[in-house]
Amino acid sequence: MKNVLLCVTSSIAVYKSAILARLLVKKGYNVNVIMSKNATEFVTPLTFERLTNNKCVIDTFEKTYKYDVEHISLAKSSDVVIIAPATANIIGKIANGIADDMLSTTVMACKAPIYIAPAMNTNMYENPIVQSNIEKLKSFGYKFIEPQSGLLACGDVGKGKLAEPEVIVEYINREIECEKDLIGKKILISAGATMEEIDPVRYITNHSTGKMGCEIARCAMLRGAEVTLIAGNISVEVPMFVDFVKVRSAEEMFNEFKDRFDNCDIVIKAAAVADYTPKHKYENKVKKKDGDMKIELDRTKDILKYLGEKKKGQFLCGFSMETENMVENSRAKLEKKNLDMIVCNNLKQKGAGFGTDTNIVTIIDKDGEVELPLMSKREVANKILDKIIEKGAN
Repeated sequence: MKNVLLCVTSSIAVYKSAILARLLVKKGYNVNVIMSKNATEFVTPLTFERLTNNKCVIDTFEKTYKYDVEHISLAKSSDVVIIAPATANIIGKIANGIADDMLSTTVMACKAPIYIAPAMNTNMYENPIVQSNIEKLKSFGYKFIEPQSGLLACGDVGKGKLAEPEVIVEYINREIECEKDLIGKKILISAGATMEEIDPVRYITNHSTGKMGCEIARCAMLRGAEVTLIAGNISVEVPMFVDFVKVRSAEEMFNEFKDRFDNCDIVIKAAAVADYTPKHKYENKVKKKDGDMKIELDRTKDILKYLGEKKKGQFLCGFSMETENMVENSRAKLEKKNLDMIVCNNLKQKGAGFGTDTNIVTIIDKDGEVELPLMSKREVANKILDKIIEKGAN
């Protein structure tokens, strides 16, 4: 279990720290909390103790101490430290080597990654002294989570609101959730459905939501890769810390992959790309008339086939959704398009369709195939990445 040390200083935003503690515990982390004395005027230590099931530490010289010097013990056991909210005072203390209470002495003794999430009045945050202290800490390797802009508790409007707890959790996840076995890898991932325009109102598309591709992008990012996500129409949230490129048509997606392919190590094509696009795109809405209507279609460019012909050491993984002869059709696609691996599923299997949180896939490469049971798309994503690493992707 990973250990998170949450340091809480005095700000009206302390209530968000309680939410943050709860979210971190739900993620499976062991959370210890240190509060400054002034922070206890906003939220009681008992709140954090109930949320984390750990003692909330306040004073350096408490009578009920353990054998280890407590601030050293917490510093050594922590995998990551987050100071949230961080006031101008604690930022100034750390930047200038001042350690005069439990919180500041622990931070000074800690060698784990330290994140600082400021929360203060806009004028304070923009003060050149505060900004100088922030830059100084950045130069020492401290990591900052930018405050939000908006209406502050004092009534001012501007930058200084503590980042939302869900955002802070994502920073912590990126730091400690996964082993960093993809550091140095540049990965292109596609997700979602392309949309082929008929007229300004109508288009041809499919039922893809982008869940599978976005899960792969998120897992690859957490494992240290530099990820570019090229997505068509998606109905899920884009993962943080990935380079997101929004496209609409198969042609636009083709061009993005063509331009970026030479500068990547791995491609994972999870998007549902249209095979055909209307031959004529009408400038105005096509009005309803008596009788039938026919739309002529042209074949879209085959992105995977193009990449398979052009690859120079890149690892190329495709996806195949079938309704019959899944393995046979997918293996043929693997060979025809010069892929290194293909992930296939059957739309007719319960739990493996579009828009679900689960999937049932078979991973095929030139050496054989592996059938995976029903599992979450996040678990599937990590299995796919494990297999790519196993195959020795450059």
